[in-house]
Amino acid sequence: MTTVADSYLSGVSEKEYKRRIWAWTMYDWANSAFATTILAAVLPIYFSQVAGATLPSAAVATSYWSFGLSISLFIVAVISPILGTVSDVMRGKKLFLSIFAGIGILGTALLVLVGTGDWILASILAIIGRIGFNGSLTFYDSLLPHVAREEDRDRVSTRGYAMGYLGGGLLLAVNVVMIQLLPGTWGARLSFLSVAVWWAVFTIPLLRAVPEPPAAKVQKDAVGNVVSQSFKRLSETLSDIKQYRELFKFLISFFIYNDGIGTIIGVAAIYGAELGFGSIELILALLLVQFVGIPYSILFGRLPTTGDKRRPVYLAFILFNLLTLPLVGGIGAKYLPPDVAGSPPTPFEATANAVGEGFYLATDQAYQFDGDWKTLAVPASQIGAKEDQVYAYAEMTGSAYQLNYNGQKVQITYSQGPDHGIWLVYVDGEPVIDTDTGQPLRIDGYHSTQRYEVTQLVVADRPGEHVLSLVSLDEKNPDSQGNIISLASIEVLPGIRNSRLDVIIGLILLLELVGLGLSFLFGGLLFRRTVQALDTKRSIMIALAVYSVIAIWGFFLNSVIEFWFLAWMVAVVQGGSQALSRSLYARMSPASKSGEFFGLFGVMEKFSTLLGPLVFGVVGAITGSSRPAVLSLIAFFLIGGALLSRVDIEKGKQIAQQEDAQYLNEVSQG
Repeated sequence: MTTVADSYLSGVSEKEYKRRIWAWTMYDWANSAFATTILAAVLPIYFSQVAGATLPSAAVATSYWSFGLSISLFIVAVISPILGTVSDVMRGKKLFLSIFAGIGILGTALLVLVGTGDWILASILAIIGRIGFNGSLTFYDSLLPHVAREEDRDRVSTRGYAMGYLGGGLLLAVNVVMIQLLPGTWGARLSFLSVAVWWAVFTIPLLRAVPEPPAAKVQKDAVGNVVSQSFKRLSETLSDIKQYRELFKFLISFFIYNDGIGTIIGVAAIYGAELGFGSIELILALLLVQFVGIPYSILFGRLPTTGDKRRPVYLAFILFNLLTLPLVGGIGAKYLPPDVAGSPPTPFEATANAVGEGFYLATDQAYQFDGDWKTLAVPASQIGAKEDQVYAYAEMTGSAYQLNYNGQKVQITYSQGPDHGIWLVYVDGEPVIDTDTGQPLRIDGYHSTQRYEVTQLVVADRPGEHVLSLVSLDEKNPDSQGNIISLASIEVLPGIRNSRLDVIIGLILLLELVGLGLSFLFGGLLFRRTVQALDTKRSIMIALAVYSVIAIWGFFLNSVIEFWFLAWMVAVVQGGSQALSRSLYARMSPASKSGEFFGLFGVMEKFSTLLGPLVFGVVGAITGSSRPAVLSLIAFFLIGGALLSRVDIEKGKQIAQQEDAQYLNEVSQG
């Protein structure tokens, strides 16, 4: 049966066909810079620490950021199917892609103007950027059936994800260097501008090389009212769900399992921070997933490709990772030295002269102070706490106070305000050196507005008993002791995890080399028959099985080596599972209605980011730990996989082909 895609690609030379595929995948390269730098790594931190610096607390800044994210996702979810249908009717997929990309690029570029306290401007521009980013992806995905032949869609879709990993990871690495080297906030601000330039430049190949697909046939009396015709088509599709039953069954399964995938991606960094892993280790793990995901995305794309003779090798290699990464990671955590594996250090206990690990209120007797205290009751609404809570700050008028503690890291929580002054920090009588400036650390309590729950981490040069001292300083009148220090608490944190990332990475690479060798030697012997039944759906189910192991392992892991082995395992399946889902959906969607159906796909993709974080948060709140919350995500993969197993892919493809055949018949009849 001749399909719309076949008609669209008929007569295209192999050279031109490859050129179009390359141009299409370059848009993944282009827009992924927004996903990594703007959505994941830089802008959220910049919003909290700089743009939202005048907000009452970091918690309020985070809530405003999340609120803006929800607004943008809701807008895109509402308009995507409508605009997708319009793009089918009026032959405008590239047009709408360029419009939304332009909106996103402009919003991203203008983020360079955001300075301290500009949280309203940052919120508006971030919403604009996300609308452009997510909106453009609807039309980008809808081009896949028109760019790649059916037998190539898995491979082309996964190549796009691989290009996205590479492009987004490269620019993120450059932006991290910029932030480290440039003064003040200019590193971050110019990073936002670089994303806009990157996005704009690498969108050009798609706009030049990929032709606009043909429009759906519209009655002459409806040409002047494209929007009404689009609503009519969309209404007809939604009212005839039974006709596309298999497609909508897949959408429901995708909604569920993609929710689990998105949640793992979203909570990985904060979960690692909760376990005490260092920020450098977490950032490097993020980059690891970006770059390692490139070859594995391509590998997953070849699993269902019937013409590839190395499919048994690919399957063997994936299963090898599924079995050995948790096994070797767990063995390493148990038997390698703690300072190599990054295992948790021995807890600091209280001694006769010092307090141990724990949380100490400012008025606890653990403090020795010079001056008078009074406790301030702060309304919960000012700090984002629950309504029935009141947060107490101890306000001290005097020169200094101190805490004797057994540990290495302490976190000071305090408030800022117009009259709070500046405080020097000492450990064992020596000034603490600010690692950013090389000068003695000063806690600047001055702020134009009242701000609560501000924190400062202080790290001693060694574990053991120490004396932390905070000394009030008045730069205008050094002899004055009348400054106010508003302190909420000091927390003595667990010890620093030490690890050898070079050893950990070396072990992973050695394991991968062994896996490659064994896969080439025995893959054909063990899995030659198995791969004959391995189609796109079953390949996705393998990925979901890996994600189930990830959720279980995440519950138990407690070392840096396990976290890195787990990150590698995520990289094995992350890009492949999402890319194959996109290509499978394209296979069951009528190419003549690709804009409309990928608009619906976009709705499910956006709303599938809501339930997982909610479940994660509820379970974490009930149990008081993120470990059971991570484990709870296995339900998304088991339920989503079970529903996916019931989808009849061939029947879904047949319905899509019949729809396209009817469209071609209408076109041929004028």
